[in-house]
Amino acid sequence: MINDLCKKAYQNSVNHGFWKEDRNFGEIIALMHTELSEAFEEYRHGRKINETYYEEDGKPCGIPSELADEIIRIFDFCGGNNIDLEKIILEKMEYNKTRPYKHGGKKN
Repeated sequence: MINDLCKKAYQNSVNHGFWKEDRNFGEIIALMHTELSEAFEEYRHGRKINETYYEEDGKPCGIPSELADEIIRIFDFCGGNNIDLEKIILEKMEYNKTRPYKHGGKKN
């Protein structure tokens, strides 16, 4: 299912002209980061974590929308680069079960 969404995100991006030229990996990662920053800005403006609001043209906005944008960018990248995201997510989740409590020396 996740890989199907990756293909759909990639195809939509292709249809809108975003894959006509070679894409710079650093730029793509920066754009992913931008979506998270936009989610944080929504929070800083007092939006609730699960609040979706709509612009006059119907565009959904808010933290959930920005998080969706982040995932769509990741899906697009994976779809365009033949990354089996579903497989690696499941693999990482299984691996993470084996890690010690609060691994990595983090205090919080």
